[in-house]
Amino acid sequence: MPKMKTKSSAKKRFKVSATGKIIAGQAGKRHGMIKRTAKFIRNARGTTTLSEADRKIVLKYMPYDR
Repeated sequence: MPKMKTKSSAKKRFKVSATGKIIAGQAGKRHGMIKRTAKFIRNARGTTTLSEADRKIVLKYMPYDR
């Protein structure tokens, strides 16, 4: 049986934590910052963990990263 392939886009964007959660960058910060509130920009700093539904989808893209 051949090895399964990892999606290159997924390995660049997501990381699996030690407890199995998926860590991703915050969305919505590429452009249009003038119309965003200061609270939004402050809360969208750093990374976030994905929801359980999204976690299942992303783990299919990275079969060996568990």
